[in-house]
Amino acid sequence: MADVKKIATRESYGNALTELAGDYPDLVVLDADLAAATKTGIFKKAYPDRHIDCGIAECNMMGIAAGLAASGKIPFVSSFAMFAAGRAYEQVRNSVGYPRLNVKIGATHAGISVGEDGATHQCCEDLALMRTIPGMVVMNPSDDVEAKAAVKAALDHQGPVYIRFGRLAVPVINDRPDYKFELGKGVVLREGKDVTIAATGLEVCEAMEAAEKLAAEGIEAKVINIHTIKPLDEELIVAAAKETGKVVTVEEHSVIGGLGSAVCDCLSQKLPTPVLKIGVNDTYGESGPAVELIKKYGLDAQGIYTKVKEFLA
Repeated sequence: MADVKKIATRESYGNALTELAGDYPDLVVLDADLAAATKTGIFKKAYPDRHIDCGIAECNMMGIAAGLAASGKIPFVSSFAMFAAGRAYEQVRNSVGYPRLNVKIGATHAGISVGEDGATHQCCEDLALMRTIPGMVVMNPSDDVEAKAAVKAALDHQGPVYIRFGRLAVPVINDRPDYKFELGKGVVLREGKDVTIAATGLEVCEAMEAAEKLAAEGIEAKVINIHTIKPLDEELIVAAAKETGKVVTVEEHSVIGGLGSAVCDCLSQKLPTPVLKIGVNDTYGESGPAVELIKKYGLDAQGIYTKVKEFLA
């Protein structure tokens, strides 16, 4: 995939905010002294009067965003996932979620692909935390095209939204005429009858590569891009499980509480199906190059391919 265009979804976030600001005059952006890293600096340069740097005070930033939303603004709150979902969880829950305010949280640098920043900054628990907040929409786009579409969908949705963005540049896989983003609806990328692979975020591209490896051995995997973790496209998940009989979930997140857990919750109630959850297995990350960490934790195409074959055997 060396010749494929690669863009970090955090870059897409900053560009999308800037591109949409003209059509949404109530859009304001808050950051916690990380505008260069979260790429909201792109917005700040174009709309300095609509960007607020709250300093290294994420909890306070959530309270400010709640106040802005209560006064009719559409605030996008930006920080690393570890701080936006982790450090400020209480404020997100009580000041944003409980009153169901129209606050959008843009959480960058999620997952082990943060790389050299190490375990303290590699948040693999954010999807789980945000899923538990009543009324919170949770999205995890797979590439540049989808990240921009997610920001637009968040703007058009009335209520709290959490969007996960990554640090690592990832292949653009949705740059095609038939691509359509719909909040809460999964996208079938590949048809197959032997197993369903439901992936989210940067793992969608890896899942597609794994499916190609499996196809070379006569195993046809149905691949679904689940960009919205909550609300989950339960209708599509159930239909795919019914069609293939086995389901594999893939995420750059803990296997506890994320996409895998959401899919298991759904299928245990509606269509009990064997499920293999591929993700970070109840452990912390470590410092190292992002691509090497993805490989070490078995989240690359080869790792997925190997685990799916073992699961089917």
